[in-house]
Amino acid sequence: MCQSKQDQVKANAAMLLAWAMQRKFSGAKLGGAFVTEQGFYYDFEVPGAFAEADLAVVEEEMRKLSAKISSCSLEPYSRMEAAVLFEARGESWKAEWLREEAESDEVQIYRQEEFVDVYPDECAREVGKSAAAFKLLSVAGAYWRGDNSRPMLQRIYGAAFASEAELKQFLSWQEEAARRDHRKLGKQLQLIHFSEEAPGMPFYLPKGAVVRQELENLSRQFLRKYDYEEVRTPLIMNRQMWEQSGHWEHYRDNMYFSELDNHQFAVKPMNCPGHMLIYKSQLRSYRDLPIRLAEFGQVHRHEFSGALNGLFRVRTFCQDDAHIFVRPDQIEEEIGRAIAMIQEMYGLFGFEYSLELSTRPDDSMGSDEQWGEAEAALAQVLQNSGLPYRINPGDGAFYGPKIDFHIKDALNRSHQCATVQLDFQMPEKFGLAYVDEKNEKRTPIVIHRAIYGSIDRFMGILIEHYAGAFPVWLAPVQAVIVPVSENHAAYAEQVCRRLKEAGIRAEADCRNEKLGYRIREGQLMKAPYVAVVGDAEIAAGTVQARLFGEQGQRELGLNDFVAELCGKVERREG
Repeated sequence: MCQSKQDQVKANAAMLLAWAMQRKFSGAKLGGAFVTEQGFYYDFEVPGAFAEADLAVVEEEMRKLSAKISSCSLEPYSRMEAAVLFEARGESWKAEWLREEAESDEVQIYRQEEFVDVYPDECAREVGKSAAAFKLLSVAGAYWRGDNSRPMLQRIYGAAFASEAELKQFLSWQEEAARRDHRKLGKQLQLIHFSEEAPGMPFYLPKGAVVRQELENLSRQFLRKYDYEEVRTPLIMNRQMWEQSGHWEHYRDNMYFSELDNHQFAVKPMNCPGHMLIYKSQLRSYRDLPIRLAEFGQVHRHEFSGALNGLFRVRTFCQDDAHIFVRPDQIEEEIGRAIAMIQEMYGLFGFEYSLELSTRPDDSMGSDEQWGEAEAALAQVLQNSGLPYRINPGDGAFYGPKIDFHIKDALNRSHQCATVQLDFQMPEKFGLAYVDEKNEKRTPIVIHRAIYGSIDRFMGILIEHYAGAFPVWLAPVQAVIVPVSENHAAYAEQVCRRLKEAGIRAEADCRNEKLGYRIREGQLMKAPYVAVVGDAEIAAGTVQARLFGEQGQRELGLNDFVAELCGKVERREG
């Protein structure tokens, strides 16, 4: 739905794009037009080849047509009437969409001269001139309706604004986003690798593995502080277990399968069922609760190839999952503890965040009473915390409502990461129980909790947030020692060894290259410290330290240099 005038500007630009495409490419058929937070895109079937270079031609035609557009009224049609209209025009994709995908019984038909289309939103009744400022950004293949068994259409992405100043600002933002792209930086900084042999499955190079390990180490520190126990569960479990958990019915299309001993097994897309089995492995008393089980569990989910996006959308990732088994009287306290843990961890990265309470979806399990109780409990915790939040209707998990944390990165982009979910369903499905003070069996409630969400995705966010220049504690190489010449290599190695003994990740660059080249290499790899040593430093027992992103250098005694690095690591500073 259109949420603002800005969305209407994008919708108008999408119409202009479609008209220009059909003017410049005879036989081009219309797919679907979509307004997004960042702009708009439109899918087309285009005869012959369509390339990035063609965008300039289409954009020029859009500018010509924009000058011709006068105020235009939208005409209401029933979706069946509209389907007949577009079928008669040979627009089979648009007709199919109208028959099967329209959100309401009525759509709005947009007309300009020979051009006819469905306006991508019902919010406007009057459509004036198109966007004053627009830009076509890129083109990519996209399977019709996201189904890889259907034909691939051409998806054209664009941006549109009410003024040239807004467009210029957006394009500048786009350039900065491209500079920070974690796929580009991941390759440049030797962090991650992707291969056709394992599409959508990241390889962590040595430096990338260090960053990931540091994230896990941080999480483990908080697990100890908040009294969690770490567990591990199998990657594959049999079909019956997934039927019991509800995933077979609600999540089957996103799962991978195998057959062992004539029985069907599934690769886990989530860790929760395994934790249910661990809880069930022994008799539990009300005195044992809460039980907090945490896992860095590798999960696999089927994603269409067109949806894959570096570390942001993968087919396998590590989930920092935890499940807290509680009595009813412990729900609010434990949810409050989980929120406090998330806030404390996010504070170390300097993230701002907003909260959403996501309520019951259409595809859900459980009674109205259970869902009402669960939603009320989460709302009460949020109200008690004083944290602002908004309701996200119908976006809860199939087994319960949830609180989602949306973090803002350095480019003010929002990423949903941490989540706290309340679940009355799965404990019942697995027959979980504890013995209460009257020696009667009761069913526990489960709180699902993740902080990073996906460690892989969180790492991608951090790469872009920091533009690859990680804070000292997180950087894969924290200091590079550069000798002026080979005569100073022994002292460089000595400094490097001293740092390593103190727990600092250090390297000595003693290659037979020019000094300036080696200094620039250290800066290109975004090492927090590059320290140069020569005759004067050897004589004085010092280094000339350059801090990434700062001008000039400082002379530090070796002990002071080691202490400064160790202090920043200990305090987790930049």
